Amino acid sequence: MQQSFVAKRRFFDDRNFPKGFTRSGRFTLAEGNLLEKHGAAMQELEDGLRQPVNEEEQRFLSVCRGEAEAESSFEKVWTKYKQKVQEKKKFHTVFGKKRIADGSDDFSYVETDND
Repeated sequence: MQQSFVAKRRFFDDRNFPKGFTRSGRFTLAEGNLLEKHGAAMQELEDGLRQPVNEEEQRFLSVCRGEAEAESSFEKVWTKYKQKVQEKKKFHTVFGKKRIADGSDDFSYVETDND
């Protein structure tokens, strides 16, 4: 049986976690190390860039597709990683009110985007 989640390179996500996984405060040391060591393989599997080599990797794909609950440490940390990335992608807007003079001494208030 082949070993699961063997990666040829370390996994980093500098865009979402510029200080690294463990220094982000969102992952434990063990989770951060697991992501760094095996994350590239997990991403390749999820993206379809490589085929599963055993049942553990096949089950991982089922979890990625939402067909099964995360049970193994690989499945749990990848699910957590994906959730944290989605949290960062949520877009928040703030609308304010700006006073606009209409030529009289009356001021109207309109909602505007605060850009």
